[in-house]
Amino acid sequence: MRGPGQTVDVRGSLKRMQKIDNSEYQKRLAQLSEILEGIGRHVTELSKTRCPYKDRHDRCTAKFGCRNQRRGEGRVLLCVGDDKLDYRSAWESSG
Repeated sequence: MRGPGQTVDVRGSLKRMQKIDNSEYQKRLAQLSEILEGIGRHVTELSKTRCPYKDRHDRCTAKFGCRNQRRGEGRVLLCVGDDKLDYRSAWESSG
């Protein structure tokens, strides 16, 4: 049986959990936040020009027709947009 403050390793042996150093935890949390903020900034910049229906393989995921759709192999629709359009006005509201 496992008691409070104990964990089971991959071999099934009981181990005592290490005490967490709060300053080390805060430092690592700050590093992770910095990484995620950078990813968020990059996504925000991409979202200003990249079609929101274009996946990472340049496939179109829209369930409607678009002038940038081209047939790929089989039933796959490809997005051939040049990513130079500013899509922001399409979802910005004045309300």
